[in-house]
Amino acid sequence: MQRIVKPKTQRAKRALVKRDSKVVENTKKCTFIRGGNTSETITRVLKELYTLKKTDSNMLQRKNMLRPFEDRTQLEHFSKKFDSSLFLFGSHSKKRPNNLVFGRMFDHQVLDMVELGVEKFTSMYEIKSAKCMSGTKPCLVFAGDAFETEHEYKRLKNLLIDFFRGPDVKKVRLAGLEHVISVTAVNGKVLVRNYRVQLKKSGSKTPRVELDNIGPSLDMVLRRSHLASLDLYKQSMKKPKVIKPKKKKNINHDVFGTKLGRIHMESQDLKNLQTRKVKALKRQAADGEDGEKEQKKKPKKDTTTAE
Repeated sequence: MQRIVKPKTQRAKRALVKRDSKVVENTKKCTFIRGGNTSETITRVLKELYTLKKTDSNMLQRKNMLRPFEDRTQLEHFSKKFDSSLFLFGSHSKKRPNNLVFGRMFDHQVLDMVELGVEKFTSMYEIKSAKCMSGTKPCLVFAGDAFETEHEYKRLKNLLIDFFRGPDVKKVRLAGLEHVISVTAVNGKVLVRNYRVQLKKSGSKTPRVELDNIGPSLDMVLRRSHLASLDLYKQSMKKPKVIKPKKKKNINHDVFGTKLGRIHMESQDLKNLQTRKVKALKRQAADGEDGEKEQKKKPKKDTTTAE
């Protein structure tokens, strides 16, 4: 049996409440981990990706001798310690040079892992251009048929969305849309590019949009993957009943978004329907009968004269 330890201080109690499951979860945090052997390229990649997610991530300074596909206990330990549901592990070896492992957790246990090899890297400091502010919510663009047809690439797309998406917001103003992350799958490679959106004058209300490359740029190839089963994947995506909107009966929407309602009524006898009595709508009798009635109603004039 698992021993349950109750918090002894208010500070510890608040920390446990903060980490407890919620109806609406907090923004996902990411832990950046360096392996026992890392190349200069992998070190720079980890630092620059950490810069993109600086507000919702933490970087481990020490090296960690890990093999994620063989032993996951240390990764699960870091997930509980830092309350993070994402991780990025970087390593370098002769068999797998410039190696990156993207992964995510469910209930502090490894759900998905995808191993990518970096073939080409361009640092953001090598590109001389204005950068976006740290913590800016990016616009994610995915291109390539593999993201829609192949199972591994579908999960990779979902994983990268979790990794880069940032906080959930209801509305985004046009001027606040500054950062674009483009991910392309072509010829067995995954290309990641970062752009800054520039809004320029166009002579109309709609501005002219230009994309300026700001880096970092990555050319990667898919190596290994550890994907959760369909049952576990559905369980991780299950939403509480409180969030689900209540279904309204007899209400639907057409293709134009117009709200339509259906009303159920019993059959009515229109003959007995009470209507307003208007004199003009009364049925008139025959002309002869009307003349006699008018003569009866008119009083006789007094023809006598005074003498």
